[in-house]
Amino acid sequence: MKSILIINGPNLNLTGEREKGVYGKISFVDFLEELQEFFPKIKIDHYQSNIEGELIDKIQQSMYEYNAVVLNAGGYTHTSVSIGDAIKAIDIPVIEVHISNIFSRETFRHTSFLAPNCIGTISGMGLDSYRLAIEHLIKR
Repeated sequence: MKSILIINGPNLNLTGEREKGVYGKISFVDFLEELQEFFPKIKIDHYQSNIEGELIDKIQQSMYEYNAVVLNAGGYTHTSVSIGDAIKAIDIPVIEVHISNIFSRETFRHTSFLAPNCIGTISGMGLDSYRLAIEHLIKR
């Protein structure tokens, strides 16, 4: 594993600022620096968008530049058949991650249109969900 792209969806640009009891107090940008230090031999890039089509474009492009994707599609997880289809269309592994435990939240969050097309899902481990996903991808 040489390069991993982390893709974050809507509102995750506010991690560390919004709903700190759910999403924590550390910004994703600060956490990304920690991840890059923790995995110095892996190129880890990050992309965030609040726009569904931009996320789909990035997922499609990822297979030409990266070995794997760690994806937190935020609320689109529970609504976007198109993001699920984009994952299915690429030939690199994708792990779905969530900062919060989606199964302990509102019932509509219990459904993922992404999970059937991902190699796995990590939920509820805070920002550490991303680190766990990367560790798994490295071991593959």
